[in-house]
Amino acid sequence: MHPSRAIRGRTTRLLEGKRIVFGISGSIAAVEVPRIIRELLRHGAEVQAVMSPEATRIITPEAVEFATGHAPVLQLTGNVEHVTLLGPGEGQSALLLIAPATANTISKIAHGIDDTVVTSCASVALGGGVPILLAPAMHSHMGMNPAVRENIDRLRSWGVGIIAGASAEGEEKIASPDEVAAAVLHRLAEGPWAGRRVLVIGGASRERIDPVRSVTNESSGAMAVALATQSYYRGADVALWAGALQVPVPSWISVVRWQGVEDLLALARRHRSELARSAAVFVPAALSDFTLESRPGKIPSRDHPLLTLALHRAPKVLPTLRGWTPPPARLIGFKLETGATAANLEREGQRLRVETGADWVVANDVSSMGSSEASVLVLGPGGPGQWIRGPKSDVAGKLLDDLGRELGNIAHPSASSPVRSAGVSTRGPPPRRRAGGGARRRRPRRP
Repeated sequence: MHPSRAIRGRTTRLLEGKRIVFGISGSIAAVEVPRIIRELLRHGAEVQAVMSPEATRIITPEAVEFATGHAPVLQLTGNVEHVTLLGPGEGQSALLLIAPATANTISKIAHGIDDTVVTSCASVALGGGVPILLAPAMHSHMGMNPAVRENIDRLRSWGVGIIAGASAEGEEKIASPDEVAAAVLHRLAEGPWAGRRVLVIGGASRERIDPVRSVTNESSGAMAVALATQSYYRGADVALWAGALQVPVPSWISVVRWQGVEDLLALARRHRSELARSAAVFVPAALSDFTLESRPGKIPSRDHPLLTLALHRAPKVLPTLRGWTPPPARLIGFKLETGATAANLEREGQRLRVETGADWVVANDVSSMGSSEASVLVLGPGGPGQWIRGPKSDVAGKLLDDLGRELGNIAHPSASSPVRSAGVSTRGPPPRRRAGGGARRRRPRRP
């Protein structure tokens, strides 16, 4: 068995049965191609590479064949490979991905020039409505060239998705393998979450004692990030409202920050229309049951050998969110217990569901806090609870798939056109972000 088959579907199977034509043009960033290909394989995709002559000067066809498990197409023959792979009829590929996409290749595609296998594949895909994603890589001054910017805008207007990478060291670097795979997953998603709005509220609340101290808890926020990521993979328009997190957030997820319970409620009040338009609101946030009056200045420790804090009960968030998230939107609450038996966990989870009006409640024991694994009991409006166990990313995916079956036949105002952009804004030049972090990219706007 070829090594490429051993890793296929290891992360998810969301791209299973989909063939991606992977166009490689002549940028030094082509050395990153095997890593990108392998990431697509881990989500279940079949990858067929096509290479421009200039690309073969950067990375050998043998290396690409090792990555994909298939010999790359280097030139067009009597087999009319561009039509065979992307033309109409049985066996048409699901998507054309060009990574790296040089300024030269981008401009040729924008002007209908077909002089390499890569640009000929783009011509057939554009003419036949096959989705196209480009991951540019070039010197920053080339990216700022008015002609290149105009060509990118033209391609966007035709529905081509642009996956922007980091801007660093005078280069517009190619997007990371994770970013490219996320864009592909999002563009090709066809299930019940595709085009729907999903809001995830996660992380730990921090109730301020003074400007530099707070009362918080041990939540890492990993489940919230997993839910946001898996929702995006399934085609949802995702926003993450995040309290304190101990895990990184992928660059393609839109993030709004909050601190304490009152801060979260104020945020929700300002965004009531977004709540109402959401298909689902997940609330795995670790919300404090108690809060306190914050003191205006730093409390001097030398003056207080003993400090007493007066805590008072914090307002409950889920009932308020229910009022602002009317059906058919689904509200999914999370219930954490310590040392509870399965029967107690189910009883407390059902009590929370009834008291708050949540549609589903996900109950779990404190043992999952800070762990990469989770064991949760999912409680719906009817029937016994169902257990889901495994890595948090898998648990999040299974939860979305189960809830998605309920959403499948429900029309909702958040549903939008099945044609979606990929990972970046569809207007203006590709957004630039600093290497190593910086501002989050804005959510994709649909063409």
